[in-house]
Amino acid sequence: MANPQRIGILGGTFDPVHVGHLFAAVEARHELHLDQVLLVVANEPWQKVGERTVTRAEDRFAVVAAAVDGVEGVEASRIEIDRGGPSYTIDTVDELSRQYPGAQLYLIVGTDLVGDLPTWHRAQDLPDKVVLVVVHRGGVPPVADPPGWRVERLVIPALEISSSDLRRRLTQGRPVDFLVPERAIRCIRRLGLYAGTR
Repeated sequence: MANPQRIGILGGTFDPVHVGHLFAAVEARHELHLDQVLLVVANEPWQKVGERTVTRAEDRFAVVAAAVDGVEGVEASRIEIDRGGPSYTIDTVDELSRQYPGAQLYLIVGTDLVGDLPTWHRAQDLPDKVVLVVVHRGGVPPVADPPGWRVERLVIPALEISSSDLRRRLTQGRPVDFLVPERAIRCIRRLGLYAGTR
């Protein structure tokens, strides 16, 4: 009997996606022997509503799909876009459990999100359904394992990249080469995203 599939879930707004996201995905796949890692593009990131204008979900998905094109075992997922409405991780986990019966799901988050987990929609239901993968960037203080979760830890190099800084750079017409994959940059330009891009 074949071993159950091991699937990583790396969700985000990805506005825009950058090499930090992608390195976390490929490192998790390698270190945890995952069959695939899904970059799940949020439809409506409910925790960001009202904070700022978020780029259209279809456009963010197109950029992520371009970024991972040809990357073995890493795939852009539109599961939350197709579902519509606010994006809740628990709904995505439940849907993936139905799509991949018997699979072990690994929820990949940065240390900055660990403290927010209790605020997530139906957070109490997640620990029984996933293994939590905490990605620790060098130079960032460690965080304690959240109680009740099965936790794997992953250490990656300190990559000082943020999507907000990239949006600012793009708006100003400054280069983002080597911070965003080349295919993704071409997609951003083709779609005319982030005013001021050249």
